[in-house]
Amino acid sequence: MSAESRKSKVEARCEAQRERILRAARQCFVESGFRAASMASLAETAGMSAGLIYRYFENKNAIILAIIQQYLDEVQADIRQLQAGSETVASHIMERFAGWQRNESRILEPGLFLEIAALATRDPQVAAALHAADRRIGAELDAWLMRAWQTAERRLPEAEVAQRVFVLRCFIEGLIVRAIKQPDTGPELLQASLSRLLAYVLPIGRALP
Repeated sequence: MSAESRKSKVEARCEAQRERILRAARQCFVESGFRAASMASLAETAGMSAGLIYRYFENKNAIILAIIQQYLDEVQADIRQLQAGSETVASHIMERFAGWQRNESRILEPGLFLEIAALATRDPQVAAALHAADRRIGAELDAWLMRAWQTAERRLPEAEVAQRVFVLRCFIEGLIVRAIKQPDTGPELLQASLSRLLAYVLPIGRALP
């Protein structure tokens, strides 16, 4: 085996271990909250020693920062793959909401989303990371929506793009809370609500990719 192959194998193993730890941490943080979840409980859930976890993460804050980065990567990938057609956008949001209702989100379950948001009010490091991720997601959405309107040959001022993105983000983040407080919400209600929302956000009625 070449040195390059050995390096690649070691890196893959390290990445798998990191993901194993993060998966266990997400479970523990949802079940117990950030403060109550100890490194010992994380280690037990991950099926490894606490000492091994410390080889990959300095402390619980480092784990939270890694989860925020995963969330950012996931959302950015979603935006880049999302077509601008209103039906596609609506289907994507409805699929996400259904996952939140089942608490099956791959990265950020509703409970964990709220836990991190609450932690950001007390921890400056987490707050800074969350704000930075939020700004990058906002920039991605601004660019996506601007392209959608340009493709439809209907240019929007930057201020209006920002307003429409803000409304869309408030709606989506509100759905995370609704998944907890109103888990019996049916697809008909969500679809009807999305139809009204996207009629404002997107250039409905014009050809889009």
